[in-house]
Amino acid sequence: MLMAHPAVLPSLVDRYWALSVLDAAEGDSPVGREIQAVERALCVATGTTDVHAALIAARHQLPGTGTLDDSVLAPG
Repeated sequence: MLMAHPAVLPSLVDRYWALSVLDAAEGDSPVGREIQAVERALCVATGTTDVHAALIAARHQLPGTGTLDDSVLAPG
């Protein structure tokens, strides 16, 4: 599987969360288009088709994350 460079994923994840705080997913604003571009980049970088799956995959690929680390999953 293609793996994104370790320096790319943290910045994409940080940018996604920064934009989502602005509630940028609404409308056809420049910020809305930017969050869509970041979502696509995350999906391509992680080999997924859904931004939520991409975020989970990115977190598991980040340096310092163990393969059994479930810290990105909501408590059951």
